[in-house]
Amino acid sequence: MKNKTGTISGFVFGLAGFLLMFKFVFLDNIPPEDELAPGIVVFISILNGTLFAFIGNLIQNYFAIQKNHK
Repeated sequence: MKNKTGTISGFVFGLAGFLLMFKFVFLDNIPPEDELAPGIVVFISILNGTLFAFIGNLIQNYFAIQKNHK
């Protein structure tokens, strides 16, 4: 589990970050009469979480390599 910390935290950060950004930036500016596709919002947030999980994994691997070289 220790080697998955970067991936899991990156996924949670990306997913929650996108949903919060969507709420504060887009949802407040959309009139209630307009229909939104909630499936697309969830799908994009999962893709964003996956991207951040990959980035978190890269960062974790970078610091693990730096730690092993010292």
